[in-house]
Amino acid sequence: MQYILASQSPRRKELLARVVENFQAVPADIDETPYPSEQPIDYVQRMAIQKAATILKDNPEAMVIGSDTSVVCQNQILGKPQDKNDAKSMLEMLSGQTHEVYTAVSIQSKDKVVNFISKAAVTFYPLTEEEIAQYLLDDEYKDKAGAYAVQGVASKFIQSIEGDYYAIVGLPVAALYQTLKQF
Repeated sequence: MQYILASQSPRRKELLARVVENFQAVPADIDETPYPSEQPIDYVQRMAIQKAATILKDNPEAMVIGSDTSVVCQNQILGKPQDKNDAKSMLEMLSGQTHEVYTAVSIQSKDKVVNFISKAAVTFYPLTEEEIAQYLLDDEYKDKAGAYAVQGVASKFIQSIEGDYYAIVGLPVAALYQTLKQF
């Protein structure tokens, strides 16, 4: 069976390698704009499904794994920051708060589709303006939902995590492994 990860994320590639020995990583070119009034959990699931379906269309004999992660604070989706100011606003919102991280996974083959969502709650310590400014001097915030990487420098801001750590990183390894056993 040929496996394809519908992503170019280095984090997802690293995590999938723990579950599947040989796979290709192919990014899915989809519109990632949330629908008006779309709930965060519906959005993240729709993104994972669309990513996998887009790649499966061109690779009908493969098993495609699509995944998407969203950070949600005060019922607002915090996607990848547009720029440093956007990242600053996100970190100010996360400061001293508990937020949810949802990672949806869609595993699709020509015969079967299985979708699931893993959730984690992350609590940040209160952050000073200086801490945020210092963090933003590095590029870690770029291309990260919520403007932070749990496994990176931002780990020093995290007071607690409840749920699947790997869902926060971008691919829930154990849940994916257990689900792939169904195929």
